[in-house]
Amino acid sequence: MNGVLIIDKPGGFTSHDVVNRVRRILNQRSVGHLGTLDPLATGVLPLVTGNLTRLAQFYTTSEKCYQGVIRFGFATDTYDAEGEPAAPRQPVTLNLDQVVALAAAFRGVIEQMPPPFSAKKIHGVPAYKLARKKKEVVLQAVQVEIKEFEILGVDADRARFRARVASGTYMRSVAHEMGQRLGCGAHLESLRRTAVAEFMIADAHTLEQLEETARAGRADDPSATFEECFVHPRLLLPQFPSVTADEANVARIRAGRPVNLPEFSRAPQVKIFSSQKDLLAIATRVAGTLFHPKIVLV
Repeated sequence: MNGVLIIDKPGGFTSHDVVNRVRRILNQRSVGHLGTLDPLATGVLPLVTGNLTRLAQFYTTSEKCYQGVIRFGFATDTYDAEGEPAAPRQPVTLNLDQVVALAAAFRGVIEQMPPPFSAKKIHGVPAYKLARKKKEVVLQAVQVEIKEFEILGVDADRARFRARVASGTYMRSVAHEMGQRLGCGAHLESLRRTAVAEFMIADAHTLEQLEETARAGRADDPSATFEECFVHPRLLLPQFPSVTADEANVARIRAGRPVNLPEFSRAPQVKIFSSQKDLLAIATRVAGTLFHPKIVLV
């Protein structure tokens, strides 16, 4: 099975937990994910299987969309609801206009300090491993981009939000810094990822749905069992134009040789299919209309 599957990750699971569960359901070892999601968070977790795990390199800087809740009144050591309170809780009643104005200050390109409990590495060691051992975690601020950040409403000490951010942005850090600026502390109470690149929550499957599909499927043809769960290959990497190669070019590409694609003289990269659904390769333009296969998938 070579494909991309969108899972609606449940809360309490690590991304690796989901990968392991899907490996068992599909009975396939070659499964990976396109970017981690915190255990607290739910929502879009795209998985790649089989040969299409090689597509991961094209999604390292993918844009992401979120909805969530920030709770004001106290910060935590993890910057989210799973952590220990960093100070006693303060009574807070939020003013919508005040929180909306505060959120506006975070939009655009900003310097952000990653959470100490994060996958950021310090001398090759993930920061969260040092933090768990109560060792000093010294991280450097990084430049991130928050393209949209809207406060949808407030209720007592909680603010609901929607955000669209560039890769590498921590909404936990946004919540923490908002609490610092208001002087009352804050943390991310809940987070749901609604999109990663072209993958949307409306197209996601729960682990339970995937297991039900497996139980009702065909033992003689596992690929057919899960076919409708996978994203159609033509919908992948929509920023790249696609072409269906003839037999001669299919043979050249499988041999790792360049092909001439005169209709794509300006495209930097092209998806090449051997049929309507079989993604054969991603090719990069090397000169004029000459394209060399960057990766061959079939």
